[in-house]
Amino acid sequence: MIENIRIMLCKKQLDDAVNDYTWKTDPELARLDACLPLDMSFNEYLFLYINELQMSPVVKLEFAIETLNGEHIGNCAYYNINRFKGEAEVGILLGNRQYWNKGYGTEAMILLADYIFNRHNFKRVYLKTLDCNIRAQNCFLKCGFTPCANKKLDGYNFIVMELSRERWQSLRENIVAVNRD
Repeated sequence: MIENIRIMLCKKQLDDAVNDYTWKTDPELARLDACLPLDMSFNEYLFLYINELQMSPVVKLEFAIETLNGEHIGNCAYYNINRFKGEAEVGILLGNRQYWNKGYGTEAMILLADYIFNRHNFKRVYLKTLDCNIRAQNCFLKCGFTPCANKKLDGYNFIVMELSRERWQSLRENIVAVNRD
């Protein structure tokens, strides 16, 4: 568990499946994630979910984002780990709309970046966000990410953003301090 002033990042649990299924079947959240809403029964999803929980962290490490009182409000992860290049892709979803536009996504991404750079010798982490998702872009900018490319994928336009280890180290103290106040 990784904790900050309002949230903690926790190992994914089977109990998270209900919220995750709800969020993956939500049309608005799917649109923000540049995909179609999930179209399968909960039982089918649960079977896949259990298998994914058993996946090796070498491939992907996913966390539940929880409030300090244990409410599951979203997820974040790092994946596409490339140890040769020294990088990984990161992603975040705040599924509970009550926590949107209140800094929870920024706080979670800061915790995730700090965890990754303290645990791994990666040179950078990167992400893709839809070019129309200004709220997400603003969140990532607050965390120190900078735009580095545009990418078209499956008919969607993305902005690729990155955060280098050097930039994180130079910004870390100020970014972490602001998110603890």
